[in-house]
Amino acid sequence: MPKNPPESVRHHLGRRLTSHTQAHWPQLARVDVRFRAGFAYVTVEPQDGERLPLCRLRFTGSPHTWGFALRLASRGGYRDHSLPTGLPTGSPEDCFDCAAGPYRDVLAPTVPVPAGLVVLVGPPASGKTSFVRALIARRQIDAEAVVSSDEIRAELFGTSAAEAASDAADALVFEERDRRIVARLATGHGAVAESTNVTPQARARLIAIARRFNAPVTMLRFDPDVTDLLQQYTERGRTDLTAADVRAYAAVMDRDSATEQLRSEGATHVHDVPGRRRATTPAEAAARFSFA
Repeated sequence: MPKNPPESVRHHLGRRLTSHTQAHWPQLARVDVRFRAGFAYVTVEPQDGERLPLCRLRFTGSPHTWGFALRLASRGGYRDHSLPTGLPTGSPEDCFDCAAGPYRDVLAPTVPVPAGLVVLVGPPASGKTSFVRALIARRQIDAEAVVSSDEIRAELFGTSAAEAASDAADALVFEERDRRIVARLATGHGAVAESTNVTPQARARLIAIARRFNAPVTMLRFDPDVTDLLQQYTERGRTDLTAADVRAYAAVMDRDSATEQLRSEGATHVHDVPGRRRATTPAEAAARFSFA
């Protein structure tokens, strides 16, 4: 019978998987690794749910590379399986993600968002528009609920970049944005304010509107790593902003948009929206929320 790896290796594996799940799978309460006959059996426990056996790892002699076998619920056993790299072995983290991926929706209890005003908070290129489009595509919200300052600017000024960038243009855009939000809330419908909203002044204007109608304010934070943010900016080919502008917005976000700051301003609920930093697509991020 194969022997279990040394105690140091077993401890190393458990520590790595625990660290990985805390960083990339916050919906999990814990990960459990048990060794038997030379194999490591990995089981996870969601925040609200039953324990789920995920996979079996085989020690190859290196604590960084393990043989991978998937748990087959239909058979109650394990079968050797290749990772997305095409190899039958890989890092503990790669093995875990491969096994847990198909259960992402099951392992991630949705975050309820009450009817009211939803304020997106994040620098340009942080993924706000992609997230909203995913919500609409999944029919979690109606397209009419989204009030986008960029779309309003395009409606009012078209392709006239110089005119659209003036202070007078900003005033008109945000007056129209506020009017549309008021119209939604006044009729008992929810609204999603899609703009950067990284400063307290911008958010105070929205919170004041919500208070007029006793509507709860849910703030959704988009706070990617600056490297990821700049990469997304480059991929989207935006010409209305420079990389320096994006960095400046990110700095303001870091300074003025922490969770506790948003709560102190009057947000009823504050939630982070996962993105590239957590290897989460917009559709996967949207699936983590449920809108009343």
